Amino acid sequence: MLTTTTTKVLEPGELDAALAVLDRDPVANAFVAARVQVAGLDPWRLGGEMWGWYSDGRLESLCYAGANLVPVCAGPEAVRGFADRARRAGRRCSSIVGPAGPTAQLWSLLEPSWGPAREVRSHQPLMVTSALPAEVAPDPLVRRIRKDEMDIVMPACVAMFTEEVGVSPLAGDGGLLYQARIAELVTAGRSFARVEDGKVVFKAEIGAATAKACQIQGVWVAPEYRGRGLSEIGMAAVLQYALKDIAPIASLYVNDYNHTARAAYRRVGFEEAGAFMSVLF
Repeated sequence: MLTTTTTKVLEPGELDAALAVLDRDPVANAFVAARVQVAGLDPWRLGGEMWGWYSDGRLESLCYAGANLVPVCAGPEAVRGFADRARRAGRRCSSIVGPAGPTAQLWSLLEPSWGPAREVRSHQPLMVTSALPAEVAPDPLVRRIRKDEMDIVMPACVAMFTEEVGVSPLAGDGGLLYQARIAELVTAGRSFARVEDGKVVFKAEIGAATAKACQIQGVWVAPEYRGRGLSEIGMAAVLQYALKDIAPIASLYVNDYNHTARAAYRRVGFEEAGAFMSVLF
């Protein structure tokens, strides 16, 4: 018996079907799920198209195609369908990111026409926790950043992004989109920092949030304050906010070569639960 498959852009009326796919793995899919829950499937509001892979008329897999290309619950056949569509459309994204297996396959199919990448991070442990650490007390000086403190937190955000990604977020459009994203997180109460003498010495954001899981990102300690344990007590404080106010599970993913950060996250209670991969252009 033949199976009929197809790949197409989802229509707004398919929102429930898309959410059902995303709900299969609420932790790994938190980034895409959070965007869809807020914006629906309208490309303008979503910031990109949502592609669907269908088997016998049933939606089985997704791929978010915006500033990032993100495969969701995608098996090998679905990945091939998404790669074909991406190849025809041409590269419009600044990165491919997602669970390591599908992302690796997607990149292997796209590299001949999209390559070379600026950097490939093939194994980024996905770390998860649902409890506050028993042995690390939260830093009482870590707090939510207020709307009138954008000028305080923004230099730290730019420094973190540049250090992590290798390019400044101010390039291209002068940082308008990046500043808008940080402002969005501050307004939502999902930007946290320890501020001393008007300067951020530790910061982190909860970048994606659903009712089931949230994803912590942008963890950064000012260089002159590193080695003092601020990342552990700072993360404990952010976890306190995350698990109490936002979702029952918190996650993050980290570069496998960043042994210091991985050890700090383990001390705060995070455990590895899979791996992501990022292809940076």
